[in-house]
Amino acid sequence: MSRKGRKAAPGFQRYGRSCRDRCAVLSRHKAAPTKGHLLFMNSQIIKPLCMVVALLAGAAILWQAYTTFQARYLRPFDNQTTLFDGSQLQLPAELAGPGPIRVVHFWDPACPCNVGNQQHLGDLVSQFAAQGVTFHVLQKPGSHGQLPANLTALKPIANLPGSEHLPASPAVAIWDRQGHLAYFGPYSEGAVCNASNSFIEPITQALLADRPVQASNTLAVGCYCPW
Repeated sequence: MSRKGRKAAPGFQRYGRSCRDRCAVLSRHKAAPTKGHLLFMNSQIIKPLCMVVALLAGAAILWQAYTTFQARYLRPFDNQTTLFDGSQLQLPAELAGPGPIRVVHFWDPACPCNVGNQQHLGDLVSQFAAQGVTFHVLQKPGSHGQLPANLTALKPIANLPGSEHLPASPAVAIWDRQGHLAYFGPYSEGAVCNASNSFIEPITQALLADRPVQASNTLAVGCYCPW
């Protein structure tokens, strides 16, 4: 019989079918992912997505906080100036008249601009208190807060006539030995306050040398809060 006309024996036919069936089953098992495998794949996708969403949410919160701070506390520097007029400021009766050089710090605890000048003010106390300069603080009426540890030497003032007209804070007023207002205005020009751009050191040094200073009205541009 020719090779074309031959037929496989029944046993071989059954064996061939069973092999093909087993191979088909195995291939289906290999191709179809298990439930655990699907969960693992999903977790591999979800975790990076969650991280991206969390980062975007955090960035949005930080941006919102920055814009809120900027809108509430930072005024534009484009020709925006404030006049600090000290013509109505007077020392209370117990501090008025001839005496030591007196420095009064006008403090609003809720104003974040204080952060920029508190260290500088502490340095001023360390530098000039030993030379007889006295330091005082007037807290914004109705506010609540506590001065940092480096400013606990400031003597509180309950009331200072004319302070209700204060345009902004942080601000400082300095009276000379004769009890005259020598300076009223900000600690420095700009958003950052330090010894390199401060008005206070040269004014205090001039008063200690008995040189006259008259700067009770000043224009200021910087970080400050309404009083």
